Formats: sequence, structure tokens, C-alpha cells
Amino acid sequence: MLRGVLLLLSLIWFSPALHARQEPPKIACYSIEEHNAPYKKKLWDGYEISLGPSANAEEVELKCTAAIYNQAGRVVFRTSGFNVVFDEELTGKDFDGDGKPDVVFQTDTGGGNHCCWGYIIYSISPKPHKLFEIAMEGRVDFEKDKDGKMVIWQRRSAPGGSGTSMAMRPFAEKVFRVKDGKLVDATAEFCRRNDPRFERSDLPPEDLKRLEHAGEPGYEDIENIISALEARTAQHVYCREYDEALKDLNLWPADKRGTEAKILLDALGGEYPEFAAKLRESSVKK
Repeated sequence: MLRGVLLLLSLIWFSPALHARQEPPKIACYSIEEHNAPYKKKLWDGYEISLGPSANAEEVELKCTAAIYNQAGRVVFRTSGFNVVFDEELTGKDFDGDGKPDVVFQTDTGGGNHCCWGYIIYSISPKPHKLFEIAMEGRVDFEKDKDGKMVIWQRRSAPGGSGTSMAMRPFAEKVFRVKDGKLVDATAEFCRRNDPRFERSDLPPEDLKRLEHAGEPGYEDIENIISALEARTAQHVYCREYDEALKDLNLWPADKRGTEAKILLDALGGEYPEFAAKLRESSVKK
């Protein structure tokens, strides 16, 4: 029960749209607002950003837009969405390790839906180019390691086959470094640490016993158990702890195990072929 409450609070607090209302950024455009003022802000090396309503905003779906202009006043980058935010806190940080500051926008292409916010990280040195995007399904933390290199923690939705509600859907943590301007999965490197962001829930036998009723009417109160096990299993896969993931799958009742295994294989098999091979060779689906 406690895990369910914490997860719901996490979804509310870290939803970009809701978070923006609690601490309104100075330079932002929201489609639900009647009057969005246009903004301009100088960056460095002669570059400038503008942000505000799209041209003919009443006639287009993506009502907000932002652009970066070069020294000649030409657009070198543009992002449009239902909502667009210029992230003043993150802009100026060096994401790719080239010693130069970068520019960060948050863009919502889903009309405020939790699914569709994302960070866009853009570099204007030595030539303007987009570095990467990272989805904001859940909380995203930007940190520096002991060597001053950027580390990105992304909480992302984990695959599940037993039909939890949106509020209780499973999440697990991935960690990225930035190499050659691109995101590189470094989760396994960090899994050795005892970081509370990793999904390592303990599930007592009496909770696991209740999984035999997963998906049945009248047993919605076991969603937190389902979510905890699915999150932990996905975390094992992200950490490349494949044997532990298989052990988790075998905790499911036999009549539900195959469904869980198939959805996990479909969702993660392409990204983790070694796990997919182990899963196919194991008896977990039998």
C-alpha cells in the first residue's frame, strides 16, 4: 500500500505539466493559456532564443514554438508542441563534455499527457546540432560524476502483462552517460551501488501468493504487488542481471507466467538479446 501511495505522489510531483504549475518557469508557453507572451533571450556567441505562440496559433494543433537563431538571425533549430519550456536551470551546463554550454528545452507533443513531455538537448558549438532527446515518463535527474561528466537518471515505464492501472503502472530506473554527443546506456555500471532509485522491492511469500488472483475482478488491491514485481524484474534486465530476472518471472503462478514472459520478451528482447536468448532457453514459459 505504501509503495502505491509513493508511486502516485511521484507521478503527480514529477509530471512536467503539474510541476510547471507549482514552479512556473519564466520563459514558457502553454496551450491552455489564453495569453502567451512572446519571449526572447540572448545566449552566447551571438545566438538568441525566442519562445511563444506559434504563428496562426488558433489554426494549428501545436500552439507553442521555440527557436534558436544564429548571429545572422537565421533559425538553426525549432521545436513546437502543445507546451514548450526553455529550461533556464539546465541551459548552460555542458552535457557532451566538450567544455561548451548547451541549450535545453522541454517540449510536450501530447497535449499535457504524461507520456509526451521530453527534454531536447541542443549544442551550438562548434556548429549548431541536436545532441539528444530524453523522454520524461517519470523523473529525470541530471548529475555530474566525480570527474565532472554528465550522468542522466531516467525513470521509465516498465513492461507488464497483468493490467495495472495508470497510477500503479511499473517503473524502473535507467542510467545514461553522454559519449560523442549521444546517450549511452550505463545502467549496469551503477547497479552495483545501493541507490534507492533502483527498484529492489522485497516481496514476502504471502504477497506472492496473492498473484494467483492477478487480473481478476475484486482483486484490484493487489496492484501494488503486481507493479512491484514487474518493476523489479525490469530493473534486473536493465541492470543485465538476467538470471535474477528469470527468477522473478518464475515467481508468477504457472498460468500467468507465460503472459508475463511474452510481454517482457516483446518489449525488451530487441534491446537485450542476451536476455531474450536466456528467456527462450529457460523453462520460464513452460
